[in-house]
Amino acid sequence: MFAAALGGLVVLGGLFLALRPQRSLVEVAAAQPASHSEAMTLLNASGYVTPRRRSTVAAKVTGRVEQIFAEEGLHVKAGQVLAELDCSQSKAALASTITDRDAAAAALSDLEVQLGNADRELKRAQGLRAAGVNSEQALDTARTTDDSLRSKIILTKEQTRAAAAKIDVARQDVDNCTVRSPFDGIVVSKDAQRGEIVSPISAGGGFTRTGIATVVDMKSIEVEVDVNEAYIARVRPGQKALSTLDAYPDWHIPSTVRTVIPTADRQKATVKVRVAFDKLDPRILPDMGVKVAFLGDEPAAKGKPSEARAVIPKAAVRSDAGTQVVFVVTQQKLERRAVSLGAERGSDVEVMAGVAPGDMLVVHGGSGLHDGQSVEVKP
Repeated sequence: MFAAALGGLVVLGGLFLALRPQRSLVEVAAAQPASHSEAMTLLNASGYVTPRRRSTVAAKVTGRVEQIFAEEGLHVKAGQVLAELDCSQSKAALASTITDRDAAAAALSDLEVQLGNADRELKRAQGLRAAGVNSEQALDTARTTDDSLRSKIILTKEQTRAAAAKIDVARQDVDNCTVRSPFDGIVVSKDAQRGEIVSPISAGGGFTRTGIATVVDMKSIEVEVDVNEAYIARVRPGQKALSTLDAYPDWHIPSTVRTVIPTADRQKATVKVRVAFDKLDPRILPDMGVKVAFLGDEPAAKGKPSEARAVIPKAAVRSDAGTQVVFVVTQQKLERRAVSLGAERGSDVEVMAGVAPGDMLVVHGGSGLHDGQSVEVKP
């Protein structure tokens, strides 16, 4: 009997779970203050955050990585050491050139001593020749020896300078074994490991690295978007804009058009536009997706300031029996509100009444939503 009662409870529990209404999964967006932009949105475009200065740092010479100090996220200064290559061969070449230079200098000293003796021999030969004691041949021999030593001294001096130049080259080869950062920035990619062979040119076999690390100047990050060439006349340098990162959809970043690249892509029929952030923020990272709203100079409501209370996405507005309504999510329940709409701002619309800034509105969700319905917010 007890087993039968327990089985009945299990069946009833299963029926309750099966018949219990399931919560609809909805996507929400926050209503924004209408005062964040008094200008009309002329154009919307999407693109990515890109730095103007981004460098994949490579070695000038081929060598094995002896030490690597670059790590992702490391803040570096211009000239800071990122890696050191095995430079034993370069150091040996430097020592060899220094030895050649010292040998040439020693030979020069010996020749100068010999030249002093040759000068004295030449003076004696000239005196003896003047006295008629010595022959003309002996004088010529002394003069030839003196001239030969002077020529050898000139040659040895040139050899010494050549050896000094080779020392400078060898020292540069040794210095090239140390890889440094070209500018202040952050290491975003570590491309080589200790023990790997790196080279400024690709070896073609896939086992030789061409880069040590990638450094980005975070002070140079900006937005690059593609604007359809049919609307490029609406964009000009210095124009105000609002950038919205895909990672932070409720954060509208004041921006300014820096430049319009003076060429078009014939395949996509677009023109690249670069937009600079008015103020940088650590949350803005390279290669993030971003949407840009290009603003006009005229106010949204011509002749008088806008009286809108908030700005909401057009997708949040629904039509119900001829009335414009929105669904506000409060404690995972829907609240139906009638709204009075104003002017459009690109993909958004002004709300004159019915919504306050900060309200979370359903923009995408199941059909047949109604007041008081329990919902689950999509993360």
